[in-house]
Amino acid sequence: VVAALALASAATQAQETRLLRQPTASGTEIAFTYGADIWVVPRTGGAARRITSTPAVESDPQFSPDGQWIAFTSDRAGVPAVYVVSARGGEPTRLTWYPSEAIARGWTPDGDRVLYASSRGTAPSGYNRLWTVARAGGPSTLVANVWGNDAAFSPDGRRVIVDRVRRWDVEWRSYRGGQNTPLVVLDLATNAETRLPNERSMDIAPVWLGGKVFFISDRDWASNVWSYDVATARLAQITHFTGAEVKSLGASASQLVFEQDGY
Repeated sequence: VVAALALASAATQAQETRLLRQPTASGTEIAFTYGADIWVVPRTGGAARRITSTPAVESDPQFSPDGQWIAFTSDRAGVPAVYVVSARGGEPTRLTWYPSEAIARGWTPDGDRVLYASSRGTAPSGYNRLWTVARAGGPSTLVANVWGNDAAFSPDGRRVIVDRVRRWDVEWRSYRGGQNTPLVVLDLATNAETRLPNERSMDIAPVWLGGKVFFISDRDWASNVWSYDVATARLAQITHFTGAEVKSLGASASQLVFEQDGY
């Protein structure tokens, strides 16, 4: 009986946790969502630290460039708003207070401001645009007066890669309908746009790493990570999963991190 209990305990301890979602990376750590809370774990592995613990839904964690802060979305006050918390834990600071929801999307390259999407100030039918707010709080600044549901800044901060549309069902595999719009490189000084090649595929979750934009695309009929070289306009497929698809994508200054098959 003792031996059987010992084997059962060992088997339980060996089970790996699934449903780890929305990863983001710093130079030394990975933050992710699990059970509607934010967690942090060393990139080398080990025990995860729980950063938030509320009845609310916390999502969309975004590491600051220096790895010291995590911006995230929470509906703890009734409407989804952007918060920031130390990567070590502690009491989060609320950054957005507008009645429309705000969704954390990233940071400016200098780490001074948090990038978020919100439908604030749009009518008669609301649509998301991109805003930034200082890490310490204060007034928000509109990045560009165009549709923008998700985005990432170029390393020099002069351009953004923009995903315009919020899909109502990103789990619709191989969808080829009207929600699929091309990702766009937007020059913030001139408002000039460069569309990434798109054949009505679902291209989402863009991140900018060095001279390339990385994103999730189902152009091979399963969602995988792809890259777009900004200088040469060359596309390349990075992952080649055919079963469980890539669901979310993040990046640090040197590496990508993504969610696939619940891991």
